[in-house]
Amino acid sequence: MSTGPGSEPPPEGRPPAPGRIRVVAPRSHAQHIRASTSVSQEVAEQTAVGEVMVRSLIRSQLRLALVVSAGFMASLFICWMLIRWVPTFMDWRIFGVPAPWLMLGVGVYPIIGASAWLYVRAATRNENQYRDLVDGQ
Repeated sequence: MSTGPGSEPPPEGRPPAPGRIRVVAPRSHAQHIRASTSVSQEVAEQTAVGEVMVRSLIRSQLRLALVVSAGFMASLFICWMLIRWVPTFMDWRIFGVPAPWLMLGVGVYPIIGASAWLYVRAATRNENQYRDLVDGQ
C-alpha cells in the first residue's frame, strides 16, 4: 500500500491519512555551511564590500592627514603673523640672535614633532579600529 512516490511508511505501523504524504528533508544530518563570508575574506577577495572597507580606511587616513597639515600650516601662519604684525617682537634679542630667527630656525621643530606625533597616534588608532572591524571583534 503505497501513498505516493518518495513516501515512507507511517510511524508505528499506522496507515497514512488519505491524500497525505510525509516529506522528510534529505540532508538532515549534513554539515551546516556558513552562507556569509567574513569581512576579512571580503577584503582579501577584493569584493565590493572589501573595497568599501579599504576605501573607508583610506578616506579616514586622508582626512587625518589634511587636518594635521592644516593645523601645522595654521601654526606657521601664526608665527608669521607674530613676526609681521608685532613690531616689538622684531627688536627682541636672545643671546644676541634676533627672536624671529630663533622662532623660525629652532621654534618650528617642536611644532613639526608635535604634529608628527599626533598624526602617528591618530593613524594607529584608525588602523586598529579598521583591524578590529575586519577581525570581527
